[in-house]
Amino acid sequence: MPFIHPTDLHGEIVWLGLVTDRAKSPRAHPVERVEGRFEGLVGEAHGGLTRPSCARVQAQYARGTPIRNTRQISIGSEEELAVIAETMGIPRLAPEWLGVNIVLRGIPDFTRIPPASRLICDGGAALAVDMENKPCLIPAREIDREHPGQGKLFKEAARVRRGVTAWIEREGGLRLGDQLRLHIPTLHPYPHA
Repeated sequence: MPFIHPTDLHGEIVWLGLVTDRAKSPRAHPVERVEGRFEGLVGEAHGGLTRPSCARVQAQYARGTPIRNTRQISIGSEEELAVIAETMGIPRLAPEWLGVNIVLRGIPDFTRIPPASRLICDGGAALAVDMENKPCLIPAREIDREHPGQGKLFKEAARVRRGVTAWIEREGGLRLGDQLRLHIPTLHPYPHA
């Protein structure tokens, strides 16, 4: 019996990007194709089998502790980016300002897909979702470069709309126009949290 089930929901890849040097800039550079390896997307600065722990897991590990890298990829939703921009009062929120790697069109309430979901391409590549990508201040600085004074609005506008983080479960290529099918795990509420 499978624990992760395919749905009828598909997301079309409408934007791809790579952050090539986080020390220079958190911005992603648009590309037409990426190659996924177990270490992450080839050429992506967030790649690697391990990473130093950050604010996402500060309740579990001291900052900088080496941990498994389940934050290799940032995936957003075209529909949610439009809502964030509208909420902020700007005409467009470019994915490169947020350091996004993949933008999908067509999966409703994308940021709310469950952890452990899979996004599987017909071509073979498979992405395992780790968790919601909480809004932070790094994109706010990039937004301010384009729309001075508006970056401060990002964190609240992007709450439960910034997308998810993921890691490569099965290697393969992804390109603009590819369809990723959403597979979700069987969910049972945990009554003791």
